[in-house]
Amino acid sequence: MQFTDAVTVAGTRRTDDGYLVATAKCVRAGIQIYTGDELGKPDMKVVRVYRPAEEVFARDSLQSFSHAPITINHPSEQVTADNWKALSVGEVSTAAKQVDDWIELPLIFKDAAAISQIESGKRELSAGYVADFDFTAGVTPSGEPYDAVQRSIRINHLALVDKARAGSQARVGDSANTWGAAPITQPTADERNRNMPDNLRTVVVDGLSVQTTDQGAQAIDKLQKAVADAEKRFTDADAAHKAEITKKDEEIGSLKADKKKLEDAAPKPEDIDRMVADRAALVTAAKAVDEKIVTDGKSDADIRKAVVTARLGDEAVKDVSDAEVTGMFKALTKDAKPNDTVRDALRTQDHSIVANDAWGDAVFASAGVQKKGA
Repeated sequence: MQFTDAVTVAGTRRTDDGYLVATAKCVRAGIQIYTGDELGKPDMKVVRVYRPAEEVFARDSLQSFSHAPITINHPSEQVTADNWKALSVGEVSTAAKQVDDWIELPLIFKDAAAISQIESGKRELSAGYVADFDFTAGVTPSGEPYDAVQRSIRINHLALVDKARAGSQARVGDSANTWGAAPITQPTADERNRNMPDNLRTVVVDGLSVQTTDQGAQAIDKLQKAVADAEKRFTDADAAHKAEITKKDEEIGSLKADKKKLEDAAPKPEDIDRMVADRAALVTAAKAVDEKIVTDGKSDADIRKAVVTARLGDEAVKDVSDAEVTGMFKALTKDAKPNDTVRDALRTQDHSIVANDAWGDAVFASAGVQKKGA
């Protein structure tokens, strides 16, 4: 992809032959901001491009500046051997070098008309070059985020332009439209625009590039931080709310499970019937052994133990298990018959116990037994 950068021509002097010799800073390392449309990324409003120092000051990059042609404005095509003679008004000398984050170039202008334009004020120098893009996002060693990395920088030409869009130390965009992509710039005041404030900065707000002063940038940074903090508080509160809902849902689930277990464990009607029948049989068997045994309010185990004790004594149940007591109880009640007072009376030969009782008379009469003494 083709690109342009721009700076001013500085430190000029004339040679005895009338040539104009100068130096210029041309390409720098660091972050530059382009529009997405220029870089073939229309879905991105701006693209933060990182030019690593190792790429900008690479040996092949620096060597590509040697003898690069200088043109008046950017040509509509790359400068080659086929059109060099018609387009060139000078060239870059061989000693390109690094100065801080910049490449500084020694220049020589040989065309008299071009030299005249420089001395009349046409002092912007825009670099036209090609480079490759690696659209892999990351963070620079200094902590600046970027969307892409520019690699394999190769100079094609330098162009004299009337005025950079943003000042003498900025990148040219206006003159680059017919040749290549130009970054959004951070302008500084220069001698041609006395009303331009110093140290303007480019700040990206919601994907839009905004140029403002340091104070404005600080205010924007503060507002953006406040928005970010508010978003974090909302996110944290939302997460806490969701966690609380999840906790309540778990509690409800546990209660439902407990309810189901209680329902499953509760005796069914047929179970209750069986329990009542078993209890009645137990009480009947106990009373058959000894009608004086108390069963009300006693557990099944206590009733069985009372029966065994009544027949076999306390020693029989001392230090024995419930299972042994149950076994002894079954043995004692196996052939026991329920107590029947009327039956016992009928079998008694002395019927005097009911002789004077009207109810007894009725019982004897019904049994066909003549009352004694009648």
